[in-house]
Amino acid sequence: MTAATEQMITVDGQDLRVAVRYGQPGVTPLLIINGIGASLELLQPFVDALDPDKSGDVIRFDVPGVAGSPLPGRPYRFSGLCRLIAKMLSALGYGQVDVLGISWGGGVAQQFAVSQRSRCRRLVLVSTATGATMVPPKPSVLRQMAGRQRYVDSGHLARVAPDLYGGSARAEPERVGGAMHGSNQLGPGRGYAYQLAASFAWSSLPFLPWLRQPTLIMSGDDDPIIPLANAKMMHRLIRGSRLHIFHGGHLGLVAEAAELAPVVQEFLAAGPTG
Repeated sequence: MTAATEQMITVDGQDLRVAVRYGQPGVTPLLIINGIGASLELLQPFVDALDPDKSGDVIRFDVPGVAGSPLPGRPYRFSGLCRLIAKMLSALGYGQVDVLGISWGGGVAQQFAVSQRSRCRRLVLVSTATGATMVPPKPSVLRQMAGRQRYVDSGHLARVAPDLYGGSARAEPERVGGAMHGSNQLGPGRGYAYQLAASFAWSSLPFLPWLRQPTLIMSGDDDPIIPLANAKMMHRLIRGSRLHIFHGGHLGLVAEAAELAPVVQEFLAAGPTG
């Protein structure tokens, strides 16, 4: 395991908390965009599972209003957040990167791939969907996602984790509790609301057929938040994409990190046609 270097940088007046695990020179860096309400620590198990001998730099950051990145002055859209991310990469000295987005961050990753096309070499979409046009989860799951009680109340999380996250959380909800209430850092409630607002009415459906980056789509077979039908729909829409279905739930990159990290690395290291 290689330690990451953490720093605060300022981009267009917005402070951003960034962590970089430095890797092999000559290997395209990997930018990770996290899910709603999650700090950069949440996917530490996945980063640790990436083989450092095969990885370039791994870049993570807290979205404005989450954990160590202060609340922005006003709400934002995915398009504006993608411009901020591009400037963040430039400030860190990076040009083109590979991009991995999970859940809410997968929506941002899709927008980044289309609006910052030259900055995105390859795209990995994990447990995510097309936004407002997605195949929705059950209403009970939507109600849980509308608030962040699971982040602030460990008892509540223990009760809802099996039905909310699926996969290994059904048999071992304490694993989810350890990840969500162990290292994950919480930001202000308004930051969570800004994330919800950014995704409201957004959809990638119109532009997915026009994505040209080699794309890997990963989805668990027991994901109550993002039903598997969404990954299959995206696979049909993104020309030449790969679909990898794993046995697990919404937090597969955490719970099944040792299994999924090699899949991601193999895809990123593949030849021009993926």
